[in-house]
Amino acid sequence: MQQASEDNVPQTNNLVSSHIEKAMGQHDAVGVDTKHEASTEDDATEITRPTLRDKLNKPLRFHLAFLSLLIMVFIVSVDATALAVALPTITKEVNGTTLEAFWANIAFLLLVTIVQPIYTTLSDILGRKIPLYAAFFLFFVGSIVFAVAPSLPVIILGRAIQGLGCGGIDVLNEVIIADITTLKERAFYIGMLSVPMALGTVLGPILGAVFSEYATWRWIGWINLPLVGICLPLTIFCLRLKPMPDTFRQQLARVDWTGIGLFTTGAVLFTLPLSWAGAMYPWGSWRTIVPLIIGVLVLIFFGWYESKPAEPMFPHRIFRNRTAAATLAGSFIHGLVLYTLISYLPLYFQAILLKSPLDSAVSLIPFFAVLMAFTAIAAFAVEYSRRYLWQIWIGWVLLTVGTGLFGLWHIEQGMAMTASFQVIAGIGIGSLFTVLPIPMQASPEKTEDQGLAVGMLVAFRLFGALIGLAIASTAFNSRFGQAIASIGNTISDIPHLNPKDALSFIPGLKGTTMPHETLLAVQGAYTESFRVVFYVLAAFGAVGAMTSLLTKELTIESEEQGKQAFNA
Repeated sequence: MQQASEDNVPQTNNLVSSHIEKAMGQHDAVGVDTKHEASTEDDATEITRPTLRDKLNKPLRFHLAFLSLLIMVFIVSVDATALAVALPTITKEVNGTTLEAFWANIAFLLLVTIVQPIYTTLSDILGRKIPLYAAFFLFFVGSIVFAVAPSLPVIILGRAIQGLGCGGIDVLNEVIIADITTLKERAFYIGMLSVPMALGTVLGPILGAVFSEYATWRWIGWINLPLVGICLPLTIFCLRLKPMPDTFRQQLARVDWTGIGLFTTGAVLFTLPLSWAGAMYPWGSWRTIVPLIIGVLVLIFFGWYESKPAEPMFPHRIFRNRTAAATLAGSFIHGLVLYTLISYLPLYFQAILLKSPLDSAVSLIPFFAVLMAFTAIAAFAVEYSRRYLWQIWIGWVLLTVGTGLFGLWHIEQGMAMTASFQVIAGIGIGSLFTVLPIPMQASPEKTEDQGLAVGMLVAFRLFGALIGLAIASTAFNSRFGQAIASIGNTISDIPHLNPKDALSFIPGLKGTTMPHETLLAVQGAYTESFRVVFYVLAAFGAVGAMTSLLTKELTIESEEQGKQAFNA
């Protein structure tokens, strides 16, 4: 095992195990990175890459446990993306208000984001399975509450309970992968885990639209139950992990309860105003500014406090590593771009191309198909080359170029332009989904920290999503207000559109009775507003590319499993 504060940089193409054990200290601006320098080309050829046979040569129980993880990822991805497209139908059927619909959509994401770091730190002390069972229970109960809900307040409750469970399922499946596989083979399993994630993300909106239009939206909740019924027994009987030390009481005493309390308070105060700014209250309202400032101050105090506990929730030792810090920043931006695109691309197709919710979801297939393919392709590329940094660089370039090209879309765009730009962005985003976790897991000083590191990565990705949606909403509404005011001076029958209601007005454009000239003018305002969002995302992509310049090429040849290794 390597010494503290050491990063390992791979040699030319493959590494010789004898050279892996040698360390050469080198300090940098953030922490201490230790490199393994390449020796000769002959040395590099002596290491054999892990073959498919090596990966499959595991107990049946392992493969069944991995199947349960794949199902977990699929469940979370479908559930996270199915509701938004069905929400207008749900709101109309249960006579809900716009405000209630807003909370039904945002409550899930807020709670998923907040609880993920809590699940990670609890699982690091209590073991992975107890928090995972709790997450399954909450998700199961939340799905039932949602499916039988007679009103939007009950739907909000169901989605909140689902969020409490989904946050744990989402983060713990990646933490468990870090436990039961070695770093040498992990790229393969991360890539495989990304496939059901992408598949669920593309099927979620389609299923949501199909259920709401042709069956009942309640199936969005009911469909989770049989999947949980398959997944839970596999987890109970097949996912056998190394026992954790200490009794349950001793484990509870080790938990950083003060840190959890500070983080939860700060995160709630910080994320709530971000979610309602521009929707419920203006950005300049005291209801937005005051909790936002208090939340930031509490989170700053939390960051300082985390240097005190013996087993902190967010260990400072992980942030001191330059590669880890850069990767966390990259994951934040990756989540910001991805989840904003998932939210705004369907709306673009509805507003500009006048597609139905179902057709807009289908129009995203090029994006998600390529994203799904390149999560796997990127994994195999890392497996073959034993390097990841070149893929991170290419991924950021394609993400930035692709999102920037979205700004060239217009009302008369053809299918070729619609699909090709999605392909470019999808390749970049899909590659990063697989590759970014690798340097994060290769960077910890101790193998036991790899699960904690990947849990932090997932949490940063979701925080990025929340921030991205807030920034996009502000940019969109601001530009739409300017554009609609401008055309209102030249077209007398322009409808009165409050910028805050710009997104909710989109579903009515397809069947509108307004004159064609007026519709084109309104669509022009929407086009300009979406263009601003796409350019903002491209700018963030460029920042993400710059963070990759701080990332080092670390060795991925370790054959140690994580903190709770698989017990065959």
